[in-house]
Amino acid sequence: MKQRITFIQRVDAGFDPQQAVLTASSLSVRGLDAAREDRITVGLDELPEEFRAVLEQSHELHLRWASERSFDAVAPFSSRVSPGLHVHYTPLESDSSSEALCTLLRKVVAPNKDAQYKDCSKQEVFYDHSFPFEGTTWLCSACVRSDPETAVQNSFITPPLRSTQFASSASLQYYTYLPSIQSLVRYIQTTVWDHSRADGPECHTRADALLSADSVDIDYDSISHALTVSGLWTSPPTGGWTDQFQKPESAADQIEFGLLGADAGLEPEEIKMGGLLAVVGHDKKLKPTMFSFPSRHQPLTEPSTYTVSFAPPTGLHPTMSISMPRSSLRRPPAPSDATCALHTYLTLPSTIFGDQYQLATTDTLFLESNNLVALRALAGEMDLEAPDWVVQRWGSNWLLELATPRETEDATTTPDPSNWTATIPLHLRYLPPSETGHRTAHIPWPVVFWACTAEDDTKMGVNPFDRTNLGWDSLFGPRTLFYQLQPAGDRLVEEVDVPVLRLEGGDGYFRGKYIEFGTCIVISLGFLWVLWRLACVAWSSGVGNKRTKGVHDKKE
Repeated sequence: MKQRITFIQRVDAGFDPQQAVLTASSLSVRGLDAAREDRITVGLDELPEEFRAVLEQSHELHLRWASERSFDAVAPFSSRVSPGLHVHYTPLESDSSSEALCTLLRKVVAPNKDAQYKDCSKQEVFYDHSFPFEGTTWLCSACVRSDPETAVQNSFITPPLRSTQFASSASLQYYTYLPSIQSLVRYIQTTVWDHSRADGPECHTRADALLSADSVDIDYDSISHALTVSGLWTSPPTGGWTDQFQKPESAADQIEFGLLGADAGLEPEEIKMGGLLAVVGHDKKLKPTMFSFPSRHQPLTEPSTYTVSFAPPTGLHPTMSISMPRSSLRRPPAPSDATCALHTYLTLPSTIFGDQYQLATTDTLFLESNNLVALRALAGEMDLEAPDWVVQRWGSNWLLELATPRETEDATTTPDPSNWTATIPLHLRYLPPSETGHRTAHIPWPVVFWACTAEDDTKMGVNPFDRTNLGWDSLFGPRTLFYQLQPAGDRLVEEVDVPVLRLEGGDGYFRGKYIEFGTCIVISLGFLWVLWRLACVAWSSGVGNKRTKGVHDKKE
């Protein structure tokens, strides 16, 4: 087992050497004001049989969980995903069953009965080699074929891939609203840690600490044959970080420690870091270090925020509004010859969806009125008529390019204090009935970011803090630079009230039995009216024929 504990301090943050003390058997920190990332790497032989069986059937498996609490991402951990649990999965064999993964997800997610949750079931994967790709402007309007022998028949969706042979993202994707990872932590404690040689009270304590993390990542690939679990805390607890790390008992285990600060590099695509490093139980003192590396995920030099809301009353056709201060929409510090565009990536559960024909329009009036440029990619459930209980898969993803205001301000112009708002029309599905006549749809905030093309000679290799398989990053070229806007809100999930059919036992005239009885009456009256109209037509035709015959006989 290998552990890496990294503290990231602000450049202007003060530091006392007594706040990090290294001895021959331990390292202790006290009152550190810093962001923190804990990363643990475990070999397959250290995992329980149940978990190992899932990984041995996987070419790659990536879990991304983000809290619905608002937090400020810091460099080099500036990348984001929408709140909830994201699963990116590629089976080892295209025709292999993933029932073991579904069983594992059911234990990890453990949804309550009121959650809009699409259960995991057996998958059947196909690869469409005829899918076109041109740059970053493309659509996936039919990622699932209608042939039942080749379609993905479970809750996973197939994300649009630029190349199925050299894909940079997993072939299957899943999402569910998960406000807490308590079930995941319990599974790690009772299954993973209890099987590991490092099991003990300290391991259970560190697993409990994940409950307060802002994001948690779990990664596995068949090349490394190792499982990596990462937790990120973007702000310290009250009083700062105070902790102690003991030398591992086994020589095969290792704890790496880093106390670093991040700053802009010499090149626009670089991040420069410096600070202290040590291997607990191996090094005798903390070693100073300084290094830089190109990074796809870059911080913005000025505060840039956005908020998300739904204009009331939402009804069954809510409109998502993404509001940003105009000061947040200044061009990012990318190379001067780079082309930058503002994007938003929506993760919509099955309860809500967009109209692909409406959003993919080239109608200038519609796009300008909503401050949109174009729909760049989509995948998932696109049926415009299906109710939620008919939809099998978890939902859909949408990548849209947003319009930005024209840069007319100069140093002598007073900044415009108003917000710039982009609106996205959406639609709610019919949900199952309830006793109250209402259900709540949980809609996570989308991520908003700048995507800038980098120079052809830019080396964008994997850096020690790189984060991939986010869903939206694979929709761009490998040399793209991303600049994230920070969501400004207490909670990054919107709750939309959806009217539904009221079950038996409720009050009012919209109970199920009343609607059923009324429907039968309306259908019966309609049927009688049709019969009456047919009888009238038949009677009128008969009388008309008789009159015509009488007139004809009289003329003769």
